[in-house]
Amino acid sequence: MIFSSSDIPRHTRATVFLALAFGLAVVAGCQTDNGGDDDTSASGDSVSTSAVAPPDSIRTSVVTAVRGIDQMRSQLATTFDPDNVTAETFERVCKPVGRRAKSVAQDSGWVVQQLAEKYRNPAHTLDSIAAQAHSRFESNPQETSFWRRTTLNGTEGWRYFHRITVEPSCLACHGPKESRPDFIKAGYPDDKAYDFDSGDLRGLYAVFVPDAAPEPSTDRPDSERP
Repeated sequence: MIFSSSDIPRHTRATVFLALAFGLAVVAGCQTDNGGDDDTSASGDSVSTSAVAPPDSIRTSVVTAVRGIDQMRSQLATTFDPDNVTAETFERVCKPVGRRAKSVAQDSGWVVQQLAEKYRNPAHTLDSIAAQAHSRFESNPQETSFWRRTTLNGTEGWRYFHRITVEPSCLACHGPKESRPDFIKAGYPDDKAYDFDSGDLRGLYAVFVPDAAPEPSTDRPDSERP
């Protein structure tokens, strides 16, 4: 037997319509929009809470590794005299950070980069996705880091971005253009990494974890433990 709406009394139809409307409202209220929200991980890093996120083991390993690299940068920045910066200072203070990032990449299968809009080494130029991350950090000074699902060189995976902040001692080489050490002026004719102030956004760490990357080991050196 087939019924049409005209076969149902008017007051009954009204009741059914109200019930349906209420049901739809309940369903809508139970849905969660995670698309653009940020959360804070146990490490204190701000991360994207999209519908799908990297496994906890990957998130923990990447955040811990980047924190280790950034802590090394901050610690080394306190070990020299800002009024007496030479090429030897650069080798002792700046180069180890790059070597540490390279070592992490080799051990993990990740792509680990230090990138900047105002770069000193052209190899550290922002790619299109990193440029978006840089703009996001500029627009949100309190944001420390976030994750993004993306593709790098045709490979799918997750990419983690963490801001790099200018510290007072950094101004010895990244302050006023004319105040840069002579070895910087001579060695980097296309240098753009100057005229910063303490607290500025210097650049970012970008770590890409391909989907095919091996599961991170839970056994980490003491220097990389939280």
